[in-house]
Amino acid sequence: MNPSTALATVLVDELVRCGVREVVLAPGSRSAPLAYAVQAAERAGRLRLHVRVDERSAGFLALGLAKISRRPAVVITTSGTAVANLHPAVLEAHHADVPLIVLSADRPDELRGTGANQTTVQPGIFGGSVRWQHDLTHFWGGSDRSARIFGEDRTALSAWRTTADRAWAATLGALNARPGPVHLNVAFRDPLAPDLSSSDDLAVSAALPEHVAGRPGGAPWTGVPGSPSCSSSPCPVLHDRPVSVPESAGRATLMVLGDLPTPHLAQESLAVAATQGWPVIAEPFGAGDRSTVLPHGSLLLTATDWLDTHAPERVLVVGRCTLNRETGALLRRNGVRVEAVTPSGTWPDPSHVVAQVHSWSALADGTLAGQDRQWAQEWTGAGTALAMTVRPVLDASWPSGPAVARAVLEAQADDDLLVLGSSNTARDVDRAGLTGRSLLVTGNRGLAGIDGTNATAVGIALAAPERRVTALLGDLTFLHDINGLLIGPGEPRPDLTIVVVNDDGGGIFNTLEYGDPDRAGDFERVFGTPTGADLQALASAYGAGWERVTTPGALTAALAARPPGVRVLEVPVPRDGHRDLRAALTQAAATALTT
Repeated sequence: MNPSTALATVLVDELVRCGVREVVLAPGSRSAPLAYAVQAAERAGRLRLHVRVDERSAGFLALGLAKISRRPAVVITTSGTAVANLHPAVLEAHHADVPLIVLSADRPDELRGTGANQTTVQPGIFGGSVRWQHDLTHFWGGSDRSARIFGEDRTALSAWRTTADRAWAATLGALNARPGPVHLNVAFRDPLAPDLSSSDDLAVSAALPEHVAGRPGGAPWTGVPGSPSCSSSPCPVLHDRPVSVPESAGRATLMVLGDLPTPHLAQESLAVAATQGWPVIAEPFGAGDRSTVLPHGSLLLTATDWLDTHAPERVLVVGRCTLNRETGALLRRNGVRVEAVTPSGTWPDPSHVVAQVHSWSALADGTLAGQDRQWAQEWTGAGTALAMTVRPVLDASWPSGPAVARAVLEAQADDDLLVLGSSNTARDVDRAGLTGRSLLVTGNRGLAGIDGTNATAVGIALAAPERRVTALLGDLTFLHDINGLLIGPGEPRPDLTIVVVNDDGGGIFNTLEYGDPDRAGDFERVFGTPTGADLQALASAYGAGWERVTTPGALTAALAARPPGVRVLEVPVPRDGHRDLRAALTQAAATALTT
């Protein structure tokens, strides 16, 4: 066995022992030892392999595989720009606390800094966006390589295994309490292909010494406290216990719920809010009984005259709130005390208004107990009145983003999974009102970028085959990651419905200051950015089904039918109506809360 084959095989074997079950490979030459190793592991039934030719999509596919399951996924690339193409997915994983292992192949020391082909500085390429990083090299040479590997280099092989263990522990957050991406850069020397004359399966040979074959019974080389191997089930969530908080009277408290690393955290937060009687304004991400969530909460915050007389005394911010400017304005209000609850060592505070940070345990131990019941009832009544006023406005707005979002929401069952694109579609769901449901909603909100969304949705669908998975995206988000739908004929294929709200361009800018009619002369080319893309032709080129939907009934019927594979439902929406609908909804909120 040559050294590169040994290194790759030991690393893959140890990662599988730790708990890796999903690996995404973007092929290349320098990464060939890893390609052979993961393919052999899949043939042995030890992991599932996904091959993608686009490294950016490969990174987001791995992120999607890990996002809901919380089991770290591995993405493998060759050297050079291939590694750099993972940076968007690494950044998203960093900000969203998603466990992700980047395994990049590299040139050995003697080729670095020499101008050798496809060679750049890969160690540290992701900067501070990874929880842990390591540059792993080996130094064997000469004709007696096998003797070195299986005999005297016991320490080297043990070090390879402990390196994999450290990567696993770090991505789960065992080293710093925050899950996230890690980067293991591995240098390989020629020959990169395995020897044809010998078996390279380390795990099946009982004659091999322990430092080569691994610990007995499939155990990791090093057991790390707080980092279970998750060998038979998804990695456990640390905060999935039922909660019980004593009731008490106190100040007028509003919970503002944003995006959290796992859906279970949102579920816990909503359970505490229900017990305490706190009304909740929530972004549409996470899971749990949303009966305490005020319908159209961001619209309620636009009714500033009503808010002047009903402002909360205390706002508990749980998670990152990134969708609406109205939420930020609430937190900056004079006289409002802002407190944050965090499951990690960091907390969101872009306005620098947080007066107190609480650990996650404060939700369950009664530290935050207290509520003005009369005030809370007034907020609940306001939410009910707003919902009644908004519904006819939405009914009359078809085709519009919020109307499409509501139709998609109403077609989902409580055990379904909805993936939202960033930009307008997440805000459309927010305005449509997601309440009284236990639907699991997720998206790439760590940095809220539009890149990689198709691949993320594919990964989520592959990781959750027991759920019906729907993605709701805008046309630019869909087009930006069209290669996320490029799935080879022999690769695992998900069942996934992608609803594309096609307004032919950057519709969100119509609702911002750039879309002011007085700025129309400068708008269309640099903000509207129409593409005229033929989504039917693109879907066909990538082997996906396609259907154009133009009425609410047709969309409901299309969503009720669930053919296997990937399909695209395109809903054309005029972009020039976005701004007027936003104004109409804001006026509806003001009317509902002044009558």
